[in-house]
Amino acid sequence: MRALDDDQVRALRSRGQGIGGGVTFPTAAEAVERVVGVQAQDARAGLVGIGVRTRDLTAADVRPALEEDRTLVRSWFLRGTLHTVTSADLRWLLALLGPHFLRLSARRLRELGLDEALCDRAETVITNTLATHGPSTRAELTGHLATAGLPAQGQAPFHLIRRAALRGRICFGPDRDGDATYVVLADWLPDAPEGPAGDGAVTELARRYLRAHGPAAPEDFAGWSGLPVTAARRAWRALDTSGELLHVRVRDQDCALPADRAAELDLAPPPAPDVRLLPAYDNYLVGYRSTALSVPAAHEKRIRPGGGQIHAAVLADGLARGTWSWRRGRADVTLFDPSPTPALAEGIATASAELSRFLRAG
Repeated sequence: MRALDDDQVRALRSRGQGIGGGVTFPTAAEAVERVVGVQAQDARAGLVGIGVRTRDLTAADVRPALEEDRTLVRSWFLRGTLHTVTSADLRWLLALLGPHFLRLSARRLRELGLDEALCDRAETVITNTLATHGPSTRAELTGHLATAGLPAQGQAPFHLIRRAALRGRICFGPDRDGDATYVVLADWLPDAPEGPAGDGAVTELARRYLRAHGPAAPEDFAGWSGLPVTAARRAWRALDTSGELLHVRVRDQDCALPADRAAELDLAPPPAPDVRLLPAYDNYLVGYRSTALSVPAAHEKRIRPGGGQIHAAVLADGLARGTWSWRRGRADVTLFDPSPTPALAEGIATASAELSRFLRAG
C-alpha cells in the first residue's frame, strides 16, 4: 500500500474538487455534480462555492441554472443541511437522505409540540398554498400556517417547511427581490430522474464522494454525508469488491482513492501556487473528519472557531493560508503569515480579482 505525503493528499483532494492544480469546470452544473452538492444555507456563499470551481462564469450565469434551466436545485440534503445539487441527482439523494434525516429530526419536532398529525396538516397547507399562489416566501407560508390555526411562531415554521422538503414535496424556487421562495417540487422539476436506490444509492454516493474528495476513509464519508458509519463501510466494501478502489496510507490511516485516479499520484506540483478563495462551509473544509491536512494546527481556530462555524478560507495548493470576508465590494484578506512570498501574493491578488468579477457581474 502506497503511503502519501501531505502535499500529495492535498493535491489529490483539491484537484478532485476543482479547487487546485489548475482544475476548474466549464459550467455550474458540472462543478456541482463533481462535489455532489455545494452547501448553500448562505446564498452568497453557495454562489461563491460554484464560482470558485468554474471558469469565466459570473453569479448572473449561475442564477438561470437555478431558476430558468433548472439544472440546479436547492434543498436539504447532506447532513440534513441546505445544499445546491443537480436536478439529475435530486430524487435519488432525497430518497436516500430524506428518510434518514426525518428520523433524526423526530425528537426536535416533538420538542416543538409538532406531532405527526399536525405535521401532515401543515404539509397539506404548505403544498396547497404553493399550488394555488405559486412561489412563496417563508414569511408568506408562515402566514398561511397561522391562518389555518397551525403553529407559526419561533422555529416551528422552519421545521415544518424543512420536513416537507425532506419528504420531497417542496424545494426552493426563484428568488424574489432577494428573498428565497419555495415551490411544489413535482411542478418545478417534473422530469427529474429517479436514479439508484437502497444500498446501491449509498454505494453510488460513496463513489461520487471519493471521486471528488479522495483519498478518504469511510468515517470521512459518513461525517460528510450524515449517514451511519456502518453504511459507509458497506459501501467501501462494495466498491472494493468491484475493483474500483486504490488503497493508500494517509498519516498512518487506511484511505482509498478511485483506481482511475492513480495516474494523478505522480503529477508534478504546479509551478506557482493555485490560490482559491473558498466560501464559509466549503466542501473542502467540511468533507473530512479532521481539517489537519487542510488547515495548519496553529491556526485551526481562525477557520473553525467553534459553535459549528467554518470561516471563509484563502486556499493555496490545498492548504489554508488565511481567511477572507467580503467588504465594500472586495475581498478583505487576512493571512496567517503577513509576509507572503511574491508568488502567493500574486495568486491572492488574482483570486481576489476573479471573485470581484464573479460577484459584481451577478
